[in-house]
Amino acid sequence: METNIRFTHQELVEKSKLGDRNSQFQLYEQYVDAMYNVSMRMLGSKEDAEDTVQDSFVEAFKSLGNFRYESTFGSWLKRIVINKSINHLKLKRIPLVPIIDHEYHLSEEPIEIAEALDIERVKIGIKKLPPGYRQIIQLYLIEGYDHEEIGEVLEISKSTSKSQYHRAKKKLLEIIKEI
Repeated sequence: METNIRFTHQELVEKSKLGDRNSQFQLYEQYVDAMYNVSMRMLGSKEDAEDTVQDSFVEAFKSLGNFRYESTFGSWLKRIVINKSINHLKLKRIPLVPIIDHEYHLSEEPIEIAEALDIERVKIGIKKLPPGYRQIIQLYLIEGYDHEEIGEVLEISKSTSKSQYHRAKKKLLEIIKEI
């Protein structure tokens, strides 16, 4: 019998909607580590990530009445964590690097990346990126957002998201070559 993935934790979610603390705790235990990792990749600070995850769970449990199983609970929660992390970065005033559209002519040709790139070098390279570039790389490559979604979340245009991503990827490759 095939179960729909969107309903994976339906019983826990439904009990949590009714205020069942044990079910809420079980959902928390199920997702806290993954959500911490998402926030940590974006914020780079253990304390900020912990605070953001706690705030995200509080918001999620308060908003469970709005959860309609259009996605998995984990996906819904992840979006809350990402939005809270981005809002935290905005409060710290970490801007995207501004660009002037006509200064850069981006092609659709992919930048060649050596097949055997060491994952650790990539992780180190991402950490060395300026905050705005790191944010775009994380949302696009790691979290799987498309440029339209990134634009909505960061309140920038889709073309700015694409431009920032191409510049961030180029900068990342430069950093990796130096490592």
